[in-house]
Amino acid sequence: MSATAPKLASFRRIVVKIGSSLLVDAEAGRLREGWLGALAEDLADLHRDSRDVLVVSSGAIALGRSLLKLPRGVLKLEDSQAAAAVGQIGLARTWAEALSRHGITTGQVLVTLGDTEERRRYLNARSTIAKLLEWRAIPVINENDTVATNEIRYGDNDRLAARVATMTSADLLVLLSDVDGLYDAPPGSGTSARQVPVVPRITPEIEAMAGSSGSELSRGGMRTKIEAGKIATHSGVHMVITSGRIEHPLSRIAEGARCTWFLTQANPVTARKAWIAGSLEPKGTLTIDAGAVSALRRGTSLLPAGVIRVDGSFARGDAVIIRGPDAVEIGRGLVAYDAEDAEKIRGKPSGEILPILGIAGRAEMVHRDDLVIRRA
Repeated sequence: MSATAPKLASFRRIVVKIGSSLLVDAEAGRLREGWLGALAEDLADLHRDSRDVLVVSSGAIALGRSLLKLPRGVLKLEDSQAAAAVGQIGLARTWAEALSRHGITTGQVLVTLGDTEERRRYLNARSTIAKLLEWRAIPVINENDTVATNEIRYGDNDRLAARVATMTSADLLVLLSDVDGLYDAPPGSGTSARQVPVVPRITPEIEAMAGSSGSELSRGGMRTKIEAGKIATHSGVHMVITSGRIEHPLSRIAEGARCTWFLTQANPVTARKAWIAGSLEPKGTLTIDAGAVSALRRGTSLLPAGVIRVDGSFARGDAVIIRGPDAVEIGRGLVAYDAEDAEKIRGKPSGEILPILGIAGRAEMVHRDDLVIRRA
């Protein structure tokens, strides 16, 4: 494992995941405000350096049970959901206040598993987060514990953070943990455990280091972190695990603090394009005119004005085939409208979408970020 670790400064869009135990002092029943303030400084430094920054934050249930003075121990599902309802308000306010001290606006986004698995909701969540980033706000994202159940919840925010990183085309996922990376044996177990600085690829050997679920080796949730690493790296996202027990953990990464990097051989854009081109079953076809064909080959989005025919029964977010006037397939993409609405606005300027549909939908029928064009 002689691969070189990347530099934090080389990434443009960074997702930072913070666990409950780092943010909330369970013994004292309160937030670790000093630690959060130091982390907010790190986030602000990245933000000022023109990076896109997203936060995936646990802590709603832990904070809620502290505020409600609930007894320690495992909570029933309905108790956890109610505690999350109380804690989520305090958690959102805390993040907003911490980042506002640096002149940064915060937006709260609550998601469930379905928001990243069902394409319509995936596109909605992705568009909301993209707009927040465009406005230079920092989205603070958490699983919606108030409505999630044992059957649908992620179960841990490591995998949630990996899903968010892939959904938003981030190029780095940072997991702040209670350990400073992956070890080849349980640290402090009496063995000569060695920390692994770089993982070029997640192999069965690497998975074995994390241990099986519930084993001593998986202490600290390393197994779920490896699962998150698989999700991230398969989608073109680098991942790094480092200790969150220290102040300014992101600055410390930049300074060379001990951590474990999980590398990807792809990048978020090419990985997503490959997913669109080869992994999704097309639900319909859009036939476009010659001018639109030329425009798409130059890298533009597909506008309704260029569409001359709509076939199939598809919903917003479904994959569609795009054909030229000669019926030759030129690409595939994720469509921004249901088939019925697409039929109504085909051939029309984008400015007429509102009067035709009664809603101000997207100007593009298929956005270029959701489009794969075949070589001519």
